[in-house]
Amino acid sequence: MTKTFMAQEIAQIPASISAMLAANKAELEAVASRLREFDPELVLTVARGSSDHASGYFKYACEILAGVPVASIGPSVASVYDAKLRLPRTLSLSVSQSGQSPDIVAMTRAARNSGAIAVALTNNPESKLAQESHFCLPLHCGPEQSVAATKSFVTSVVGGLSLLAAWHDDAGLSGALDALPDACAQALTCDWSALSDRLVRAPALYVLGRGPGYAIASEIALKFKETSAIHAEAYSAAEVLHGPAALVERGFPVLGLLCEDKSRQGFAQTMERLAQQGADVFATGQIGTGVSLPVVQPLHPLVDPLLRVVSFYVFIEALARRRGLAPDTPRHLRKITETI
Repeated sequence: MTKTFMAQEIAQIPASISAMLAANKAELEAVASRLREFDPELVLTVARGSSDHASGYFKYACEILAGVPVASIGPSVASVYDAKLRLPRTLSLSVSQSGQSPDIVAMTRAARNSGAIAVALTNNPESKLAQESHFCLPLHCGPEQSVAATKSFVTSVVGGLSLLAAWHDDAGLSGALDALPDACAQALTCDWSALSDRLVRAPALYVLGRGPGYAIASEIALKFKETSAIHAEAYSAAEVLHGPAALVERGFPVLGLLCEDKSRQGFAQTMERLAQQGADVFATGQIGTGVSLPVVQPLHPLVDPLLRVVSFYVFIEALARRRGLAPDTPRHLRKITETI
């Protein structure tokens, strides 16, 4: 059977990470040097879709490691409402696979004109977004033909983490990123078929995460919708008990993205409570109840959630085909969406 574009692009993730890290060393140091001099007190992110989930990952990583608050800003503030922002000592990080969406470009231009240092993460270094930014960190992941972003999402997250590691000269995070391609190659082999068996006819599920893992939960929920027509909702494991848990009854599937970090104990307790309500619980790693999905050995608390999505991508491509859908061409969707 001919592999889908999505399957081929998922398999390219380890090489894409290696290419990006190798190609961006000089530009990363230039950005990091400027940021150390500028000393931002605020970071704003500009993105939509999967790129916004990559920005959400950066938000948690930056706040945990650097102590600098990060806010996602609606691009329409500039593109539709033409609002003037005050952004002294601000880093603006724009993430866009194509670098062409007018609203992302307009918000980046507005941030730069308002005093922010503008950095772009894009797979197209010749794009309008790159031209409007002070610095561009190309993703270097090659063409992505499947509508569902996979390797471009992973490299966007890696781009943000590599920027953070260089900015704060964090040897631990830098070392973990160097080891990430090999870890991702292992993640591609993790067998999540137990979850596939449960969801082959399922209409809905919850996906839970904490910290950077919540950004991954949001990305996973999106992929369930766009490739497999499953109504998935992402929640923080800290928020799901504040209302959404009321819908969890016997047989309702819940996927928990547990990682070996400071959130694990409380997260596991939440999963146990949902299991007691009757949920069909699946979790990454070992838990006391439910089904444990295989994962790669821990690498770094700020990197491990990304390994979860690599294993998930292999699973979701196969699940979409199993449900009779074409993962390369989800219905009603296009590869590049240009919004204003």
